[in-house]
Amino acid sequence: MSDSTETYEGYCVKCKEKRSYQGTVRISASRRRMARGTCGVCGVCGSIINRILGKA
Repeated sequence: MSDSTETYEGYCVKCKEKRSYQGTVRISASRRRMARGTCGVCGVCGSIINRILGKA
């Protein structure tokens, strides 16, 4: 699994809209792959978007 960033689409809770974002793939405690990144619109305030990709 590489640590390169890719473009994903996820729901930003702060903007209340689907946004495209640059994210890295991580594995959660429940062994699920998750893409995690910051929102391009409100990301300055530290808004983080997570998207579950599936089991590892």
